[in-house]
Amino acid sequence: MSNADFHLPQRGLGSTARRDRWWVQPLTVFCVLSGFIVYATWAALQGKHYFAHANGEHYLSPFYSPLLYGAEHEPYWIAQGVPKWWPSFLPFSPAMLILIGPGLMRFTCYYYRGAYYKAFWADPLSCAVGEPRKGYRGENSFPLIMQNVHRYVFYPAAAFVMVLLYDGYKALWFTDAEGTHFGVGVGSIVLIMNALLLGGYTFGCHCARHQIGGFLNSLAKRPIRSKCYACVNALNKRHMYWAWVSLVWVALTDLYVRLLSMGYITDFRIIF
Repeated sequence: MSNADFHLPQRGLGSTARRDRWWVQPLTVFCVLSGFIVYATWAALQGKHYFAHANGEHYLSPFYSPLLYGAEHEPYWIAQGVPKWWPSFLPFSPAMLILIGPGLMRFTCYYYRGAYYKAFWADPLSCAVGEPRKGYRGENSFPLIMQNVHRYVFYPAAAFVMVLLYDGYKALWFTDAEGTHFGVGVGSIVLIMNALLLGGYTFGCHCARHQIGGFLNSLAKRPIRSKCYACVNALNKRHMYWAWVSLVWVALTDLYVRLLSMGYITDFRIIF
């Protein structure tokens, strides 16, 4: 056998012999992710209209939960108003204190890496399609080596899911002149679905598989752990779908709460 070096032919950016619509997927990813980033950034910087309660409901936007600092009538965790340590020259929004947690979960996610590397960096655009670089360094050098924090940001992301489930529970209780009572509104369903979808995405993560049982050589003698591992595997098989549906739903949840808070729409009560 010859020992001669084998060199792949270099193609220009986007050049390919493929005749299918290979560009549809990266273009769709680019548009959806760009739209979400723009909306989420705008919503987070508003610092208002994130809590709907005017008609007795208790709906908190997931972009602001947990609400560490809030107004008097809002379900804040720590204190009312702007924290004293916040720089006076910067506008304050409670979302700035918590969004980095779920944001890093998405940004470092194994699936999302493959999606936005193609859509935003053309690395590569698609299989057998020319890209703008000749070499490949993987994720072993700065800055991409920082993607390894994914295994650690999983923990706060899982805690956020628990908080959102609590928000969904609170959304089932309404206040009127007679006191607080159980009920179901459209907003209740929206917030509970948001928590469930984010839970499906988060607990279907590869990190969850590792923590549940992926680090073990055998699960045969651990029936409970084995059942949990099977559940996580089932979620992981549809990780891409959980990722996209939960991404769109969390934005729609914030939009629903925002429109309620601003008085543009009225929450429909299914059970009073």
